[in-house]
Amino acid sequence: MIPEIIQKWHTVVETKNVSLLDDILADDAKLYSPIVHTVQEGKQITKMYLMGAAMTLGNDSFKYVREVYDSGFALLEFETVLNGILVNGVDMISWNLDNKITDFKVMIRPLKAVNAVHKVMGEALMKMNKS
Repeated sequence: MIPEIIQKWHTVVETKNVSLLDDILADDAKLYSPIVHTVQEGKQITKMYLMGAAMTLGNDSFKYVREVYDSGFALLEFETVLNGILVNGVDMISWNLDNKITDFKVMIRPLKAVNAVHKVMGEALMKMNKS
């Protein structure tokens, strides 16, 4: 059975309605990026990075191919194609007793995909910061 918070996350991914992130992220949420070496701490910065990912990785080819759940934790393996490059990765999501995401860690392979994601995410985040 898919945990409720992961069902809500899937809704965000499927609808690209990033305003729903406000309802599912804890105030002290942390994002662990495959690109940035420091932990991004806080709801707003986590939301910004997840919005950037939605704009770049969340294209028509994005799909979750495997999901594993445990108490308060899920591992979601995904695939997408970005500029002709197959991106394979995992979202590791932890949540608290209030059903709010507390930790969101993204890992991506291969190196060619990491480089492609770095480029397009950087561009997306710059656009968002100018808005």
